[in-house]
Amino acid sequence: MTALLIRGGRIVDPATSLDALRDLRLRDGTIVEIGEHLEPNDREELLDLAGAVVAPGFVDMHVHLREPGFPQKETLESGTAAAVRGGFTAVACMPNTDPALDEPEILLSLAREVERRAYCRVYPIGAITRGRKGVKPCDFSALSRAGAVAFSDDGDTVQNARVLRDAALLARELSAPFISHCEDPLLKEAPGSPASAEDVIVARDLLIAAEAAKSWHIAHLTTRGALELIRCARANRARVTCEVTPHHLFFTEAIREELGDAARVNPPLRTQEDVEALRRGVRDGTIDVFASDHAPHTHQEKSGEVGPAPPGFSGLEIAVGAYAAALPDLPMARFVELLSTNPARILGVPGGRLALGEPADVTIFADRAWVVDPSTFASKGKCTPFAGHRLPRKVLATIVGGDIRYRAAKLDG
Repeated sequence: MTALLIRGGRIVDPATSLDALRDLRLRDGTIVEIGEHLEPNDREELLDLAGAVVAPGFVDMHVHLREPGFPQKETLESGTAAAVRGGFTAVACMPNTDPALDEPEILLSLAREVERRAYCRVYPIGAITRGRKGVKPCDFSALSRAGAVAFSDDGDTVQNARVLRDAALLARELSAPFISHCEDPLLKEAPGSPASAEDVIVARDLLIAAEAAKSWHIAHLTTRGALELIRCARANRARVTCEVTPHHLFFTEAIREELGDAARVNPPLRTQEDVEALRRGVRDGTIDVFASDHAPHTHQEKSGEVGPAPPGFSGLEIAVGAYAAALPDLPMARFVELLSTNPARILGVPGGRLALGEPADVTIFADRAWVVDPSTFASKGKCTPFAGHRLPRKVLATIVGGDIRYRAAKLDG
């Protein structure tokens, strides 16, 4: 393991209420000292980081790594290389793979590949229904024992409310949350893909969550109405959390005129009023998590060369800068909470705090402008609506278990 001293940075850790200039010593994969004016010893590598923010490692709880089944879109190597370049020490991977992540043996096989090939921690999200077909619930206890940190049929909505309720009751004693992809499949095909396509499923799932007393997370929230439904559910003490993506915080439906099918994403980009509502939801605490919904596709797919462009963008490598661009006034502690503290807590995974004995997972970033050039992405997916945009915040280094997995060419500028 690397022995490392991170000196001169501003440590921001909402979990321990620390926001101050401090030094951080890492050894044997854990945090061993936090203090002022720490001196390096001969066995340590020194990172001098005046002007940078040192945060508990960022966790992206909504990522499509495309394995098993779709290596032309992404691999564990390319996806986790993109993650560490984006400042993420851990990602949770969605189960819309081939085969779906619906059996313990599949999760255990994936874990072996992660151990061998990944650059960051990878936590699998198990399917809610067998094959993600929306018919028969999975064995949630078995999936949990095999490493599943949540359950979702993401990419599709569980259409049958009875099946979803039965599944929630089966999983109610497990701490791992259900994660809902909320789009009514018929309404979303109506002209303009109306906001009601999302709102009616959010309302349904929140009612099921309350009745089943199951912890629940709403993925990629996009509408004013859905946000109000979250607030109402919480007022009635439902155990519900939610996330927002960089593209839904920044862009509106107007960009589709410029980019055409390349701007296609599920749920779709919404109105300016929806975007402003989401930003208010981040500021007032209604929204719990920043999540990229990293969904890489090949150039041929997104360009329409092989049929209608599939929905989704690559998001891991632009996320930190894009969030800062969308919400330049967001306090730094809240920024870190949304990217680290809260996703780690919701998923029940290690990390999310910088304290003695905690895993040495650290994200280092600074307010330094950079221009998005997708041709330089580590991800195989090069499609992002942020291409060419100047973003105000940049990841400088990503440390996983005490090892530097990504380091910017110039840490000092």
